[in-house]
Amino acid sequence: PAWAGSAVIGSVAGSRNASLSGQNLLPNTTVFSGDTLEVRDGAAVVAVGQGSRMVFGQETEASFLREAGGVTVLLNKGNVSMFHPSAGEGLQVKVGAVSVEPVAGYRTMGEVAMVDGAVAVTTKEGTLRVETEGHAMNVTKGHTVTLNADPAPAPPQEHISEDTGVAVGGLSAAVLAAIFSGVAIGRANSAKNAAGAANVSAQDAISAANAATTAANQAALNAGCALDLLENQNGMASTFQPPTGESCPPGI
Repeated sequence: PAWAGSAVIGSVAGSRNASLSGQNLLPNTTVFSGDTLEVRDGAAVVAVGQGSRMVFGQETEASFLREAGGVTVLLNKGNVSMFHPSAGEGLQVKVGAVSVEPVAGYRTMGEVAMVDGAVAVTTKEGTLRVETEGHAMNVTKGHTVTLNADPAPAPPQEHISEDTGVAVGGLSAAVLAAIFSGVAIGRANSAKNAAGAANVSAQDAISAANAATTAANQAALNAGCALDLLENQNGMASTFQPPTGESCPPGI
């Protein structure tokens, strides 16, 4: 609550291969209005206001503004996943002429991504409101809309989609784990492709990919446990549960 009315946007909960206004991004860094975030081959999680979290994926650039209605994120490229509690300060993502914000009163999880010049908005839980050039619509759970980021007379087109062409993971309090897991699995795929290019046996390539995927799953568990610990330290209830048969490593 103390952030409201100030230039403070929030704080960094975790990051990898990211920078803020040209400086390497470190945990617990305070994010101010006017700061610019750049994520390379990694991810960054920013805690905003009263329980909101935003996860910025690979090859993403965004800047932050504190306005009268809350926090606005200007997405220049890449993608951002958001978690917004049913009660919290205003949170909005803008991409060109498109604006996206959680509908008040709903626990909301979703993603905004730039894909081949278009904007894809996906809702995993709750409702996201999308506005562009005088047109507005609500995107409910399980739905995706794609639209042009530049001003255009046509309204957004809604469709149900399982795959918008971008990685829309399971979004939750442990979304950082999913993002880091995606980073590691992406590297596993690269390793598999490299193995094929080197003309090694298919079995060797599969073994390398499987090993990397196992490492990715462990990285996901570690990241989820670390984020849960951070929430506990800030007086928030634990929302991450390790998969059945697994537990958080000692010290996390």
